[in-house]
Amino acid sequence: MITIKTQEDIDFLIEGGKRHAFILNELVKLIVPGVSSLTLEELAMKLIKKEGDRAAFFNYKPEGAKRPYPAALCVSVNEEIVHGIPNEIPRILIEGDIVTLDLGLVHNGLITDSAVTVPVGKVSAEDLRLITATEEALEAGIRAARGGNHVGDIGYAIEQVTKKYNLAGALGLSGHGVGYEVHEDPYVPNTGMPGTGAKLKAGMVIAIEPMLVLGKGDIKLLKDGYTFVTKDGKKAAHSEHTIVITENDPIVVTR
Repeated sequence: MITIKTQEDIDFLIEGGKRHAFILNELVKLIVPGVSSLTLEELAMKLIKKEGDRAAFFNYKPEGAKRPYPAALCVSVNEEIVHGIPNEIPRILIEGDIVTLDLGLVHNGLITDSAVTVPVGKVSAEDLRLITATEEALEAGIRAARGGNHVGDIGYAIEQVTKKYNLAGALGLSGHGVGYEVHEDPYVPNTGMPGTGAKLKAGMVIAIEPMLVLGKGDIKLLKDGYTFVTKDGKKAAHSEHTIVITENDPIVVTR
């Protein structure tokens, strides 16, 4: 069911989004060759708890999962698209990697979700193009997210940027509603046709999250039950913001 948030809910989301953005920015500062994914996880949990908030992903069990997610942060490196687990088999970042940090935050009972892909040291021009394209696709999706439009308009806008850069989207992965739960309706695809899908209404809160890849877009799930990777081993990037739909430009609470 699609939910419409109250003004009080939106106020909490805006404040939570500010806290969320601060934490992600602090984590990005640590991204250098030699840092461990465990160090990133520990700092994320520390900063979340410092302000009295909660990690939305920690112990969250999505539909179909065999176990709860064991960390606050998702750290996905290179061919890992989403949901890389940072604390079970810690990974040391090396020069030339690209890494996605994906965080969920609960502030006053309201959930925000945001992700960013960051180069580790000096990376290839191809990898920078992938990151740039993913960020541009997110901004295009946000511009299409206005009251009266449809989720298909968002997917179409993202898809046009994907094609512009001659890239592919990670097949089967999408954005979603958020706020009261980590994942709510509606499904927010990264492809689509204008005027199709759920209609966007003021007060809806969604997470828009293009996931672009250098290869063909086919994906597979690793044995840990959470980490999705590209089937061909090509690199992936992921960019995400939580937004509030209005009759005009959306409010990007995790900017």
